[in-house]
Parts: sequence; structure tokens; C-alpha cells
Amino acid sequence: MGTHVIKMPDIGEGIAEVELSVWHVKVGDMVVEDQVLADVMTDKAMVDIPSPVHGKVIALGGEPGEVMAVGSILISIEVEGAGNAKEAPAVSEPVQAAAVVEAKPAPVESKPAPAVIKAQAPVAREADERPLASPAVRKHALDAGIQLRLVQGSGPAGRILHEDLEAYLQQRPAHNHSAANPYAERTSEEQIPVIGMRRKIAQRMQDATRRAAHFSYVEEIDVTALDELRVHLNEKHGATRGKLTLLPFIVRAMVVALRDFPQINARYDDEAQVITRLGAVHVGVATQSDVGLMVPVVRHAEARSLWGNAEEIARLATAARTGKASRDELSGSTITLTSLGALGGIVSTPVLNLPEVAIVGVNRIVERPMVIKGQIVVRKMMNLSSSFDHRVVDGMDAAQFIQAIRGLLEQPASLFLE
Repeated sequence: MGTHVIKMPDIGEGIAEVELSVWHVKVGDMVVEDQVLADVMTDKAMVDIPSPVHGKVIALGGEPGEVMAVGSILISIEVEGAGNAKEAPAVSEPVQAAAVVEAKPAPVESKPAPAVIKAQAPVAREADERPLASPAVRKHALDAGIQLRLVQGSGPAGRILHEDLEAYLQQRPAHNHSAANPYAERTSEEQIPVIGMRRKIAQRMQDATRRAAHFSYVEEIDVTALDELRVHLNEKHGATRGKLTLLPFIVRAMVVALRDFPQINARYDDEAQVITRLGAVHVGVATQSDVGLMVPVVRHAEARSLWGNAEEIARLATAARTGKASRDELSGSTITLTSLGALGGIVSTPVLNLPEVAIVGVNRIVERPMVIKGQIVVRKMMNLSSSFDHRVVDGMDAAQFIQAIRGLLEQPASLFLE
């Protein structure tokens, strides 16, 4: 028998170190070729590290949350034959064999749940022991109020699956809410390590607010005519071209307005002190997923039709939410659009997506009485809450840019005039 050492691979883009996010195996597990061993987090995406060999795990090179240098030992596997412990290459298979995803659940979790789920006794784990589970399963457990350390996992190496949570819920005694005291003092505490995607989001948000000189500008927009046009187009073409939301109209308005404000479709390299203005409009669309906020990119929005942008927004949002967005799909934006839909509130102060210099935020649509030509009428109103980097964008330019978007959306026919 020999030892096969797998080192942290060079994932590219000049990355010198990555964060070990989660182990999918433990010491003593038998693994097969192409089985996912661990997830590591780069600045932009989660990357699966597969096994290039069959064998038995004999050592793990780090703990979840640990930042590891490229080339450091990730895992050691006992294999038949001589192994590679003497040469210890960086990795015995090309790194591109690993699927690049945002916190992709392990493949075993996609298998059909068994017809009958056997009840299992709670597991006795130490309080600080971190059981194996995907980010989606952890969120499921958090939402259901389940402590993962009490759940018996049925996946490889005791990995906890969604069906294990369902089995635990079925056997857990129901709470007697009528007998519970809703005013009882609560003294419980829970410590949640900030690792993986959540750590990257925290670092990027902190970095953005520390480095950029943020200022926000809010304007209300009458979207009554725009919404009427959207409804009309959906009734006429929805069955053949797909349904339109408000977002592709806003993307179109941004594209048209940016023709007159090229300084806003830009990136600022504050270390080199260089502003790069771009002709291409690559719109990042902020999307919430189980593992946190992601920003997939609609490339060349200026060259897409209304339905083309709508289709691409929907495709990218689905890819991000299901953990299938590639690293390329999550990078390269020139300006960002963010919206919380029905939860959009009245006003927000979005944080810039560096190195961009502008982000357009969409608030919810509400019906309000408005005075038009001396008459009180009910109109559909929506606020745009947008932020800019004052190091690059002057206040007057930002205001004029948003006013240009307002004019286009309030007179939607102008969106398509050339």
C-alpha cells in the first residue's frame, strides 16, 4: 500500500490561497475516483475538489474556515501501489475536472428519497463537533430549528441529507405551544463561525464601504404606463416569448441612459489610480441564494432585446440559486442592479460592487394618490435608491443619470426609439 497526497490545486486567476469551506469526507472513509472530497472558496466562487484515486482517507490537511496556500497538503489517501507521496504533485488530475459552483450540494443528495424513512435515535456528538452537511441542508436545519449535531446522517461518511432532517422532524415530539410560557426568559446562545461564502460577502462589503466614498441618490418614478405596457406585452407575447418582469425594462433604461453617462459605466482601480470606462454594458444582477448574495452578470446587455435580457436574467438567477453559476458568470460586471422585489421597502442604500462605481437599487411598487394637472389620481409609484462612488462620479452626474432613467421609464416608448 502507498500514500497519495493531494495538494491544494492552483485554481487560476493568480490566486495564492483559498479558504477550506467544508469537508465531505473524514479520516477512515473509503473514497472513489471523482468523489467530491472538499469545497474550497475563492474570492468569487466555491470550487469542488474531487478525488483522482480510489482509497482510504488517512489524513486531512485543514479545518473548515482555514485559509490554505496553493500547494499545501489538502488530504492524504491510502491507495494500492506506491502512491505519490515522494513526488507529491499539486494534483494528479487537472483542476478543471472540478465543477465550479456556488456551494453545490453533494451529488448523493440528488438521489430519490427512500419510500420509507426509518426513525433514528438522536446522535450524541460533542457540542463543538461540526457534522457533515451541505449549505442547503444547514439552511434547512436552521429554518426548522434543528441542531445538526443531534441528527443521524445517512449519506457517505455520515453526511446529513435533507431526508435525514425530515426523519428527525417526524420523530421529534411536537411542542405544546399552549403549555409553553411565551414570556419565559431565554438564556441560550449560539456561536456561528463566519466562513465560506458568508465570510467572502462580509469581506467584500467591508472592503467596499472602507475604500469607496459612497453616496446615495433616491428618486421616485411613476411606473403606471410602464406596468401597463408590461402587462400588455405579456398578454400578447408571453406564451411564445416568455413573461416579462420589471427588471429587463430597467436594464434597458440603464443601457440607454449610459450612452450619455459613460463615466458611470466604469471600473476604478484605486491602487493604480486608473478609471476604465467601458462601452460594453455588463449588468450584474444581485441574486439571493441559500449560501448568500451572488451577482451573476448579464453580458452585453446593450446588444440584447427586451426578451433577450429577460431570458438571461432568469437563466442566471436560476443558476445562482441552484449552485450552478460558473466563475465566469459571476465576474466582469460594469454596473449592478439590485432589487428585493416585494420586500424592496421605500428606500435602501445599496453597497457598491467594487471596482464598479454605481449600483441601481429598485424598491417596491406602491399605489399612491398623486396630483396630476390639478387632479388627485392613483398612480403606481416606485423609488430608485442608487449609490455611487464619489471619488469618480460627481453628484450632478449621478442625479442626471437617474433622472434620465426616470424619463425613459415614465415614457416607456422612448426605451425603443433610436
